[in-house]
Amino acid sequence: MAKASMDYELAALKLFSAQLRGAKQEPHVNALCLFGIRFQRAWLQGVLVSASDQGRFLLDDGSDVVELTVPPLLAQSQWKAGQYVMVVGPYTPSKSGDEFPSVQAQKMVDLSSHPDRESMWYLEVVEAHKLFYLHNLT
Repeated sequence: MAKASMDYELAALKLFSAQLRGAKQEPHVNALCLFGIRFQRAWLQGVLVSASDQGRFLLDDGSDVVELTVPPLLAQSQWKAGQYVMVVGPYTPSKSGDEFPSVQAQKMVDLSSHPDRESMWYLEVVEAHKLFYLHNLT
């Protein structure tokens, strides 16, 4: 997705990382399409499997791995491998099947102190899928 203005009227889709690979670039607009829904931002939760001082992280939600780019302001927090986090930000598909999809974190929250958040996340994504995404496919 080309760098352009963010349309905050488009929802941030609650997704499993593997679902991102099915997103297609919309022609002539700065948006992607998944399940018939236009979006720019993805809402993911998962475990940080690697962290770096340069603001690059890998997030694994059990379905796939996504590369996170964290801006300096968010990178000031003490992000460590093993933390369970929530991330919302613009999604960029991988250029080839060998690369990880990428999300530029606009919001990142450590949910590690809430052990039920991971199991609840699976239910939230399934609920969003049933209520919103499947509805758009019919």
